[in-house]
Amino acid sequence: MTSAKPETAPPLYRIGDLAERAGVSRSVISTYCMYGLIAEAERTPGGQRLFDDSAVRRIQLIRDLKRRYTLREIREIFIRDRL
Repeated sequence: MTSAKPETAPPLYRIGDLAERAGVSRSVISTYCMYGLIAEAERTPGGQRLFDDSAVRRIQLIRDLKRRYTLREIREIFIRDRL
C-alpha cells in the first residue's frame, strides 16, 4: 500500500524577498502593484503583502516588455491578452 504525499502550499514571498528573487527594488514592485501589473496572493494578519512564484515570472515579463513599452501600455497589453 502506498501513501499519498501531502500537498504542500506553494511558497509565498514578502515584498523584500520577491524583490530579491526578481532582481528589482521594493519600490518597483509597489509601482507594478499600483499599475495593476502584479497582484498579491494574500496578506499576513499584520497586513504585509505576500506574493507567489507567478509574481516573479510576471516581473520578468514586465522587465522584458519595458524595453519597448511604457507601464501603461504593458497594462493595456495584459488586459487585452488577459495575461
